[in-house]
Amino acid sequence: MKKSILRQLIVLPLLTVVMAGLYACGSASGTSRAASTPQPFNTTYVLAQGASAMITPAAQPAASGKAGTLVAPVVRLDRVNDSRCREGAVCVWAGYISYSFSLTRPDGATSNFVLSDSMPNGATSVTQDGLTFTLVGVEPQTVPPKNDIIPDYRVSIRVSNVAAAPAAHSS
Repeated sequence: MKKSILRQLIVLPLLTVVMAGLYACGSASGTSRAASTPQPFNTTYVLAQGASAMITPAAQPAASGKAGTLVAPVVRLDRVNDSRCREGAVCVWAGYISYSFSLTRPDGATSNFVLSDSMPNGATSVTQDGLTFTLVGVEPQTVPPKNDIIPDYRVSIRVSNVAAAPAAHSS
């Protein structure tokens, strides 16, 4: 009888320690899974032609495997395409303004997209690689006079990883 009680006094605490260790391992792996899930973000960037911005909220671990090294996608405003009729000019059509961007993913692959709020069949918002790019505004907004130099445009875009809510339709 004494041996049975002695075994229980040794086995039970040992079993408790093993179970606690297994629970701790399970909790730690659950935490790392949660940490790798991308957090929602919604960030606005202002870019001049030729400028780029690193989308740091969308950073991913580097492929090199170095611990703590992150790489992020980069968005670049490649070109402002302004064919609007200049103030004081006589034109056959009003023209439009559009913005050509490139997106370089962490793996180095590049894709292109165009945003415009005035171009025929243009879009003010585009989704690529799980990121939504939305045209917010441009400075200067006014059309330059016909003899002025092309202004140094500043284009504001909002980048998010949250799907935009569908627009409400009125009946």
